[in-house]
Amino acid sequence: MVAAVRQGQSLRVVARRFHVSLRTVQVWVARAHGQRLDRVDWSDRPRGGRRARTATAAHVEDLIVRLRQQLKKSSPLGEYGAAAIWRELHKRQIKPMPSLRTIGRILRRRGVLDGQRRVRRPPPPKGWYLPQVADAQAELDSFDFVEGLVIRGGIDVMVLNTVSLHGCLCGSWVRSSWTAKTTVVTLISYWRKYGLPGYAPFDNDTIFQGAHQWPDSFGRVMRLCLRLGVIPVFTPPRETGFQAAIENYNGRWQAKVWQRFQHDKLAILAGHSDRFVAAVLQRSAPRRDCAPLRAPFPTDW
Repeated sequence: MVAAVRQGQSLRVVARRFHVSLRTVQVWVARAHGQRLDRVDWSDRPRGGRRARTATAAHVEDLIVRLRQQLKKSSPLGEYGAAAIWRELHKRQIKPMPSLRTIGRILRRRGVLDGQRRVRRPPPPKGWYLPQVADAQAELDSFDFVEGLVIRGGIDVMVLNTVSLHGCLCGSWVRSSWTAKTTVVTLISYWRKYGLPGYAPFDNDTIFQGAHQWPDSFGRVMRLCLRLGVIPVFTPPRETGFQAAIENYNGRWQAKVWQRFQHDKLAILAGHSDRFVAAVLQRSAPRRDCAPLRAPFPTDW
């Protein structure tokens, strides 16, 4: 553009030729004024100069970096972060005094921080380990026991919790002890009321899995699921991702029911639990409208 202007073409003609604004041609012609084209600095420049008027002075930034290195080696407290550097600058009466956040940004910009920022990645879709559940074509009911609870006086408490992945359908049943037989009766009543899911994850509790003294055998709960067409899913040991939904519900139940009220009897605890479950079901009703359809419980069971 500058060469074309120097050859005698007008600024407007050059602007139309290169499809830029007239102001752009004027800026570059003024930049090259009185210089040979091979000696002009053609690099772009930010508007207002390369350094903001309110930016921290360069010598202060260098001092901050040096202080961090010195404090890291000689600080009695072993502190050399932004707060320690700010205190040292305050002792030296630096004016103007940079703030803590400014010192932190300077350290990050200079690349002298020790820690690495955590890379946050988006979570996988719900039920990613089961294709039909991940595609919202099948529902999943998770089951788990909350154990180790005791009411004053030595009354043991054991709670069976369930929650569905897509519809947030939940249930909690309080007893002093559970067996495979009582668990089967509870599941039949629950699924008869709300319908059957496609999958049912369990942990490795023997109540769900069955006894281990007989090889190649299934427990009552597994036989119930297989007869009803519900696919049982066992979670790998120490893997929390597969049990995230039910563990979250377990924590909510303990925080909103067990720790919130004082319970003298199992019946009182069961009443508080039933009110909590009813409130959760009422609030999550819109989610169940968009959840996958549940199979009807067989009428000839």
